[in-house]
Formats: sequence, structure tokens, C-alpha cells
Amino acid sequence: MKYMIMLYGTQQDYDAMAGRPGGDKPPMSHEEVAALHAHMEKIHRDLADSGELVGGLGLTAPVHARRVQLRGGAPVVTDGPYAESEEVFAGYTIVDCASFDRATEIAARFVNPDVPGEYVDVRPVLENVDDLEL
Repeated sequence: MKYMIMLYGTQQDYDAMAGRPGGDKPPMSHEEVAALHAHMEKIHRDLADSGELVGGLGLTAPVHARRVQLRGGAPVVTDGPYAESEEVFAGYTIVDCASFDRATEIAARFVNPDVPGEYVDVRPVLENVDDLEL
């Protein structure tokens, strides 16, 4: 079964990765950003080697996002980042593995133990509407 591992971040996280102060987050050095990317690449390489990787990508900073809503039938566009929500969807990895427990084990590799409160979400991917459970 396929599972999506969803990663989250804030505009401040992206600012820190770009070497700018991000609220209470200090700027990251080039070496720290390189280590973060190397860590993510290693996880994906391990998953590719085990045959469990379907795909995964990171997303650009929330400042580059747009939210589209309908009001009175007309689209209303709001540029990001959004004041209502500090945390945003930052990237994903899709795995195809034997069980939800295995997907959860994989997801735990994405959580930085040095960042209190950091988390990822894991959800089964709906491949057919007949699989929808309410």
C-alpha cells in the first residue's frame, strides 16, 4: 500500500535555510543546509534501494504560495504567507510498503530529534474511490 509522509515548516524555517534570521530561528550556515539536504537524500536513497520509494519533493517557501478561494462564485486570490496559519505543507515523500507500521517507521526518520515539537504526518494514499473509508 502507498503512504504519503507530509513534512511541515514555516516561513521562518525557509528564511533560516536561506541564511536570514527567521524570527526566533538563527540563520543556518551553508554547511547546515547541505547536511539537511544530505540527510533527506540519504533517506530517499535508502528507500529507493529497498524498493519502497514512489517519489517525493520539497516545496518552495510559503511567501511564493497563493491561496485560491471562491467567494460568491468568483475566485479570490491571497498571496502567501498566510497570517491565519504559521505552519505550512513543506514537502512530501510517498512510499509503497507492507504496512502502516512500516510507513510510520520510515516517517520517524524525517523528524529532527533536535527540534522540539517537530512532526510529520503519515496517511494512506487513496488509489481508488472504492477504498474510501469514512
